[in-house]
Amino acid sequence: MTSYREFHAKSIADPEGFWGEQARLIDWQTPFTKVLDYSKPPFAKWFVGGRTNLCHNAIDRHLSTRGDQAALIYVSTEVDQEKTYTFRQLHREVNRFAGILMGLGVGRGDRVLIYMPMVPEAVFAMLACTRIGAIHSVVFGGFASHSLATRIDDAQPKVIVSADAGSRAGRVVPYKGLLDEAIALAKFPPRNVVMINRGLAELKLVAGRDLDYAKLREQHMNDEVPCEWLESNEPSYVLYTSGTTGKPKGVQRDTGGYAVALTASMKHIFCGNAGETYFSTSDIGWVVGHSYIVYGPLLAGMATVLYEGTPIRPDGGVWWSIVEKYKVTSMFSAPTAIRVLKKQDPAFLSRYDLSSLRLLFLAGEPLDEPTARWIADGIKKPIIDNFWQTETGWPILAICRGVEALPSKFGSPGLPVYGYDVRLFNEMTGTEVGDNEKGVVGINGPLPPGCMSTVWGDDERFVQTYWKSIPNRIVYSTFDWGIRDSDGYFLILGRTDDVINVAGHRLGTREIEESLSSHANVAEVAVVGVADQLKGQVAMAFAVLKDPSKIATPELKRAHEGEMMKVVDEQLGAVARPARVHFVTVLPKTRSGKLLRRSIQAICEGRDPGDLTTIEDPSALEQVRAAVKSG
Repeated sequence: MTSYREFHAKSIADPEGFWGEQARLIDWQTPFTKVLDYSKPPFAKWFVGGRTNLCHNAIDRHLSTRGDQAALIYVSTEVDQEKTYTFRQLHREVNRFAGILMGLGVGRGDRVLIYMPMVPEAVFAMLACTRIGAIHSVVFGGFASHSLATRIDDAQPKVIVSADAGSRAGRVVPYKGLLDEAIALAKFPPRNVVMINRGLAELKLVAGRDLDYAKLREQHMNDEVPCEWLESNEPSYVLYTSGTTGKPKGVQRDTGGYAVALTASMKHIFCGNAGETYFSTSDIGWVVGHSYIVYGPLLAGMATVLYEGTPIRPDGGVWWSIVEKYKVTSMFSAPTAIRVLKKQDPAFLSRYDLSSLRLLFLAGEPLDEPTARWIADGIKKPIIDNFWQTETGWPILAICRGVEALPSKFGSPGLPVYGYDVRLFNEMTGTEVGDNEKGVVGINGPLPPGCMSTVWGDDERFVQTYWKSIPNRIVYSTFDWGIRDSDGYFLILGRTDDVINVAGHRLGTREIEESLSSHANVAEVAVVGVADQLKGQVAMAFAVLKDPSKIATPELKRAHEGEMMKVVDEQLGAVARPARVHFVTVLPKTRSGKLLRRSIQAICEGRDPGDLTTIEDPSALEQVRAAVKSG
């Protein structure tokens, strides 16, 4: 290949040839007989007949070449602990956990629900499941009982693995009470619960059901558990999409396709090399944690940092201190986290030696240009935006610098990634739109390896939800608005269900947020569409300022609001001007950093804000409520 565009074109024109080559990046116990079976669209089967194992590819195959190199680096600023496991030590711990699970009757195809904080045992449990062919379902630690119960009933796990508590910003978050209540609510409770006791909260074991991990580990210290070789399309895990209402929507992931896709992505997108160190600041409860804390880096033979803590505790330099200490080469975070750092002393960005760091990747939500420029200027490193979903498991749009170091464009996640035939469609007619026209981002089938194979236990829901929402087409919908420029770079404008329709004009929340963010005094902003009797909807903005003294009096507040509206007028036109700009000190977010836009919108419209079990700071919604009430 001489260029990325040729590389991408081959992946679309000859997917069998292209992915057959990429499949050489992993070990196969039995070779596949067919690269792709797309005889029943939209269901794609990759590497049919091939037998492999995720755990083998993540750990065992590295033992002979780098067994004594770092594999898992645990850093907790919550409990002031750091520990490094080599590949050999990680292999031993995973074998012990696999022995525990097998001793409890867990086998191939059985489900294990993992409800854990960011501790090494959570990673041991995930890898142990894939080692023995069990299907793990990781639920974000601290999730509320009712939400947890619905996931228990959907996955019907034989065993749950949990801990006494997690910790967030120095505050203990007890898990056991939530778990006990969830099991009591569940129709299909587990046979056993394995509890890790961190000594953070009271832990009362239920006789006959709950088991102490430390005691079980002692019993299985010398276990050697062989890998269960799975056919490529057997499930590896189920991960429920965040914000699910009603019956949970479990994204089902395969085994071989996922292993190939992630290993290839570490080479072509994330530019990671064996023996180096990768640091993703996500949580194992989310897809980034699955793909780029646990599996991706280990598949590539890299050390991976497992971080328990916030970006500002003990101070705003903690992440950069980790980069310096462990010589991190590639880092992955979220735009929200960078906007949090924008409110800290900028001196933290230059205090540490970041010479090992080559690239900073940001994803999880649209990356606004001011935030991208701020962090790029601050750390003097390339910033690589990328766009993907829980459903896809790895990036849809990015700059694949491992193939060709094409330029980034601030505000754009980049070009379609190899394997993805990305198009833009008119939401009413299903026809494709041209360059610089807004459309729904869709993907022509088949989805590439590593993407969801179906919705767990509900093939029909997979088809109806993802493949039939764009009129007159059988294409995968991302449910995001986008624009493609004349160079082929995409801009993501926000969810199709977050679009504001103001007097017939459709405006993405992203467009207005980026405009407001360009104001010199704005640290962070959220825009939602609020029902309006006259215009259908109006935009309502909530801003966090860098210097709150600028709004110290009602007169100053009104003047500042007027300034910000003027910025939108000048950049987007009067039709995009927010009805109000409210000032708050913090925006409502989940503990993973996602803005609770629908809850903000509900408060603005006088409705119930809904399920708030994952909210980081409940007082943030009270600020929104007070701001709306005061007018």
